[in-house]
Amino acid sequence: MNEDIGKAAGIIWAFLDKQTEPVTLSKIKNEVDLTATLMQMGLGWLAREEKIIIEMPEDSFSYNISLKR
Repeated sequence: MNEDIGKAAGIIWAFLDKQTEPVTLSKIKNEVDLTATLMQMGLGWLAREEKIIIEMPEDSFSYNISLKR
């Protein structure tokens, strides 16, 4: 399972690397070919490795996610 989560993290990282601004969880879910569970695990992996920034604007109920550059 760790291998699958690592691959998911790589897919998400590659997607985020192509973005010019932060994206929502919904956009990631719609754009990458991962189950919701693997997407969440992959994001957790990236967060644990401090590779991403996760923010929730005060006027929103959605997280914005981007790569740390």
